Amino acid sequence: MRLRKQALQANLTGYLFILPQMAIFLLFLVYPIVEGIRLSLYQINYQNERFVGLDNYASLFSDPVFFKALLNTVVFVVCIVLLTVGFALFAASAVFDKNAKYVSFIRGSYYIPVMVSMVVMSMVWSFLLNPASGLISYLAREAGAGQVNVLGGGKTVMPVIIFVTFATNVGQTIILYIAAMIGVPKDLFEAAEVDGASRWQTIRHILIPSVQPSTVYISIINIIAVLKIFVVIQLLTGGGPNNGSVTLMYYLYNNAFKFNQLGTASAVGVIMFLITLLLSVPQLRSMLRQT
Repeated sequence: MRLRKQALQANLTGYLFILPQMAIFLLFLVYPIVEGIRLSLYQINYQNERFVGLDNYASLFSDPVFFKALLNTVVFVVCIVLLTVGFALFAASAVFDKNAKYVSFIRGSYYIPVMVSMVVMSMVWSFLLNPASGLISYLAREAGAGQVNVLGGGKTVMPVIIFVTFATNVGQTIILYIAAMIGVPKDLFEAAEVDGASRWQTIRHILIPSVQPSTVYISIINIIAVLKIFVVIQLLTGGGPNNGSVTLMYYLYNNAFKFNQLGTASAVGVIMFLITLLLSVPQLRSMLRQT
């Protein structure tokens, strides 16, 4: 009886320690998700709610702008993840085993854009890319190439936004990869050197498989981060030209705060949540199989 009482007290103490975190998790993460799903079934005008079932979803799937936003979002996510993982792997594998001061300099150099606010970075790029008064357009005119308006072209606007987002966020991924690579046992590299493996073979067969859990984690956080990208599009293009750069997050913003369609905006949020799950589950399953 005494042992059972002691075990109960120990369990109760543990639950009390995690209670604040669980309360925050339920209040700020679980509840908004449940409430968002509920609101997606209502028509809301800030004064009253009217249950409409799946009508909000039906209106989305009959809106060509929604499909344009969905396609842009998928392209955005895939390109950013591939570019970020590929370039960060290349940069980290090139410097991780070099002199510690050199590695610190590289990490600091790549991380500087991450520390700067996305609003500030977007304003800088807006200044550079402005077709009328931007520095790039000015240099092009001076060189006789005419005016450069990459943000006003339907075929160039998405690649430019992808590059700006990639250049701003890749530094954090490089640092994560360098930290993971430094933690790989040195015995593996020494054995590969004894066997006569080249640097490329060492990277391909030892380094990349060893940091695969980090790759899964990086892919998931980049998927979530890119799905929430809003500031870059708002400041650079406003979703234009002709909805050529509108994404699901920007489409959600327009419905919620411009068109006063909170139910439709909530439906977009639910769809974004499902997309995140669909893109993240394969990576999670791969990580779990390895453990």
